[in-house]
Parts: sequence; structure tokens; C-alpha cells
Amino acid sequence: MVLALAALVVFQLAGEIIVRLFTLPVPGPVVGLVFLYVALAFHGSVPDGLRTTGNVLLQNLMLFLVPATTGLMMHFRRLGDEWLPILLAAVGGTAVTMALTAVALRLFLARRRGS
Repeated sequence: MVLALAALVVFQLAGEIIVRLFTLPVPGPVVGLVFLYVALAFHGSVPDGLRTTGNVLLQNLMLFLVPATTGLMMHFRRLGDEWLPILLAAVGGTAVTMALTAVALRLFLARRRGS
């Protein structure tokens, strides 16, 4: 489990380095996740240690939201002042995500039926 955590941190660090080196407009962990995906695709499967560590992290995912929620509460007044744009962005973003997911699902199902 320690080696798997170290591997995840190394991929995140690699993503951070690439983003800062090339001033990319994406978060470093996202680039690190792409690197991890490519590495796993070349490997052909997910090692058991990494699978176990990933499952433990996913089971405790809510704990990662505690600092973000605390940060929001520190800016409670600003949230009260700007609630409408925040609400519209949240609802609009959810609607766009759902619509694009539906379109992608239809395309994948149509391709699957055609094959």
C-alpha cells in the first residue's frame, strides 16, 4: 500500500512539474492522472496494490471534501452576496454534463449495435 501511495504521489508530482514547466492551463494532478492512465495501459492491468489503495481512497473520498467545505464556510458572506451566479454555474454545469454524458452514451451504444 505504501508503494502504491508513493506511485500515486510520483505521478501527481510529474504532472505538477510538466504543468509548471510548460505553463499549461490544466491542474497538475490531471496531467499526472493521464500519465498514470498511460502507464497502466502499457502495463495492461492495474497492480493489486494500486487497486487496493485506490479502493481505500475511494471509500474515504468524503474526507477529502472536509477542507474544501471548511474553506467555503470561511467565505460565507461572499457566498451570500454571490449566490445567484454560483447557483447558475452549478445548475448549468450539471445540465451540460448530463447532456454531454447522454450524447456520449447514445454514440457509444449506436457504435456497439453497429459492430
